[in-house]
Amino acid sequence: MRTTEPLRIDAQRRRLIKAAAATVAVSAGSTLAFPALAQAKPFAGVKLRGAAYQHGFFNILRKYIPEFEAQTGMTVDLQLSAFPVYNQQADLELSSGGSAWDFCNVTFILAARWVAAGLLANLDDFSNDRKLTPASWNPDDFVKGAQLPYLDKAGKTFGYSWEGGAMLMGISRTDLMKKRGVEAPRTFDELMKVCEAVNGQDGGSGPVTGFVSSNLHHWFLPPYIQGYGGDLFVNPPTDIKPALDTPASIEATAFYTTLLSKYGPQGVLGYTEDQARAALISGRSNIFIHSSSWVTAMLTSPDSKVKDTARVMRMPAGPKGDFPASNSQGLGIPKNAKNKEAAWEFIKWTLSPELTARIVKDTGHPSICRRSVIESAEYKRINTVNGQDIGKLYLEVLDMPSKTHNYMAYRTVKEFPLIGDVVNKAVERVVSGQMPPAESMKSAQEAALGSLRRAGAKV
Repeated sequence: MRTTEPLRIDAQRRRLIKAAAATVAVSAGSTLAFPALAQAKPFAGVKLRGAAYQHGFFNILRKYIPEFEAQTGMTVDLQLSAFPVYNQQADLELSSGGSAWDFCNVTFILAARWVAAGLLANLDDFSNDRKLTPASWNPDDFVKGAQLPYLDKAGKTFGYSWEGGAMLMGISRTDLMKKRGVEAPRTFDELMKVCEAVNGQDGGSGPVTGFVSSNLHHWFLPPYIQGYGGDLFVNPPTDIKPALDTPASIEATAFYTTLLSKYGPQGVLGYTEDQARAALISGRSNIFIHSSSWVTAMLTSPDSKVKDTARVMRMPAGPKGDFPASNSQGLGIPKNAKNKEAAWEFIKWTLSPELTARIVKDTGHPSICRRSVIESAEYKRINTVNGQDIGKLYLEVLDMPSKTHNYMAYRTVKEFPLIGDVVNKAVERVVSGQMPPAESMKSAQEAALGSLRRAGAKV
């Protein structure tokens, strides 16, 4: 699943970013305090090379990097590529033991593979060393749920999260729901009833669909499977035998595909995330369940036509529990990096509580992973929109996998990419009428087993 933020930034954010850039350019007194090691500039002259995928966060970060360079004497060469291109490059660079990068993005869906294969440096060696890291940096301040993908079985840390994603429900037309006498849904059953009540109602410029989604079904379907008591694998990460033909998986697939086929817009199988978002913020569709940054556009985007009727809340719970999806992206150091301590200096600065708080204040960027900043008054002020505390919802969901069990483990095992493709095709077969849910998921199970065995997995 792509975890990129919507590239479009609303006008308010643009103004804030411009203000931040101006501040960086003129304000020598606003720089962050550096630990003594950095103040002495032991890395002067070092050219740090790093890579990540294109994301709004890094566009923001680039505006602050001149401060880091001025205070440390280093220069930073940050290479950004499209998400699939970066992942391919990073997999090759790390797997081959290359030393071209000093730091890199640790991609959520690949983190378990890279950590288990020993391709990354143990960051505890840096964060626990008081000569390199002050106690105030506080690694325990990162939201635990966001850190799970970057820990090995022994609890050692191989990445620190810079980006979080939390699945929330966006409702655009509460005015139509009120007319139809239905409340915001809190259970799967209520979700179906609300979609039925609103679907086809006159939205002012045409009929409204009850539900909309995009073609990333391997992101959207698992919370329903878990809500019915199942999972994509038997018991990830220890038992990665696919579990796509279980009663829970079949029931969830029937439920999710009904939402799409009965209450989704025409051609919904071809919808991208941007198209689904556009349908939501224009009021043409009533409910979109996706990462917070996609659904909160109803409240923040200048293009939104539903600001007065929109509401953001937790995804409805299933009969067996509440499992909204979440994810995160991390920064790490390749095992064979040439400048590990210098790279840690950069990561430490990038994810420091001070710079994180500044980025939130200057730009409004919300999807950070520092708990102390998320719970700050400034963050709450910025992320409370139309009386709705979006930050509180974001933190709740981001931290949930650490509260009970890591139900997001299915997404971080190295076998997930193969299963994800199979799940997408299974949903498409049902929505297009080629197969009923049970038959399609049985076929998906066989395909998943075949793919994993060809890849060498013992399943």
